Amino acid sequence: MPKYIFDYGKGEISLELNEGNILGELSGNSRPPLEDIASELFDTFENPIDSAPLSELVKNGDKITLVISDMTRFWMRQDLVIVHVIEYLNRCGVKDEDITILIANGTHLPAPQSDIEILVTKEIADRIKVVNHDCESEDLVYVGTTSRGTEVELNPLVVNQKTICLGAAAHHLMAGFGGGRKSILPGVASGKSIAQNHLHALSPDQPCSNPLIGNSRLEGNPLNEDMCEAAAMVNPLFIINLAMNPEGKLCRIFSGNWMNSWLECCRYVDDMYTLEIPEKADIVIAGCGGYPKDMSMYQSTKVIDNVESAVKDGGILILISECIDGGGPDEYFAWSRHIETGKLDEELRKSFTIPGYIFYQNCEIAQKTRIYMISGIDPKLLEPMGITSFRTSQELLENISLKDKSIYIIKKGGTIIPKVMKK
Repeated sequence: MPKYIFDYGKGEISLELNEGNILGELSGNSRPPLEDIASELFDTFENPIDSAPLSELVKNGDKITLVISDMTRFWMRQDLVIVHVIEYLNRCGVKDEDITILIANGTHLPAPQSDIEILVTKEIADRIKVVNHDCESEDLVYVGTTSRGTEVELNPLVVNQKTICLGAAAHHLMAGFGGGRKSILPGVASGKSIAQNHLHALSPDQPCSNPLIGNSRLEGNPLNEDMCEAAAMVNPLFIINLAMNPEGKLCRIFSGNWMNSWLECCRYVDDMYTLEIPEKADIVIAGCGGYPKDMSMYQSTKVIDNVESAVKDGGILILISECIDGGGPDEYFAWSRHIETGKLDEELRKSFTIPGYIFYQNCEIAQKTRIYMISGIDPKLLEPMGITSFRTSQELLENISLKDKSIYIIKKGGTIIPKVMKK
């Protein structure tokens, strides 16, 4: 029988499978990386989407805030772009001392100087003022309340200065896509604003996730639409949207109007990562692509959310993820105590956190799809969630019957979203 090799942590793991069971090995639709990032970037500045050229929007004497993502989004390699953004602003007459780079930490911890030098390069960190957003700061500015009741409190640097946002569009299990308006909310918003917005991830009248949220869902998604309302209160001057191919290389840039250029980028990314399949399978065997993508359950969630669409109802998802950091955030497995009391939904609504919701969603998927793992996590930690874990591929195959089962192989589950083609 042929061996299928998956990246696992910093090594590999293999499975011997009957070739007759395999419906296919699925991968994303790749795009070539950009050969000249500066040239492509400057072209999008001069020929933006639904906006005047950036050179007409900024001038000498302007105070500019450049909002960037934090280290949790470093996969988009904004460090390769920022140097050229600053160069372009300088060409337009904007002086270094009039530019502030604001790190959109959301509720995350502030970046230390070592991380700042990675995010923006040491050259830029030495020249340009870089500020960490603090979601609990006392100087946050109230700018209005959305139609869904979110009280929008933002960093004053995006309220009182011309604002340019830099981000990447990628599928997001709650907001539909990342990037775009997320630079504002949650990026530079208060903890209260973020919590009010993120509660829309839960159904307003049932103990479950909101059925209107999910990967690639924008229209009607209350989380997304609430974020868009908040961003419109700032109306960023300009936005730079990065698209990364499945190999993690920058392949396109979309710049211009904060809403429309981002939507164009979302459509491009959706086309690149979505793969039509003829049917669902009894079993999907999916890897994360190795370290750091499989460093924890928190990180592995993207794969679970992406590929479960290829599993038949009641079918099996086998996740290959070492999870050397266990659940990830300390609070992840702590939410298990609320399963035992039957109050997981109730407690999450009281004290919503992203790790808490990730845990919650993993439990939801495990209720409709049997999830098995090859992982280094203590199996007892996963049992309350309805997930069964094994240490080795041999142990897995000894406990699961694959006879007469149809199977999809997905080696890098974070880079593909399977969808059954319409007949």
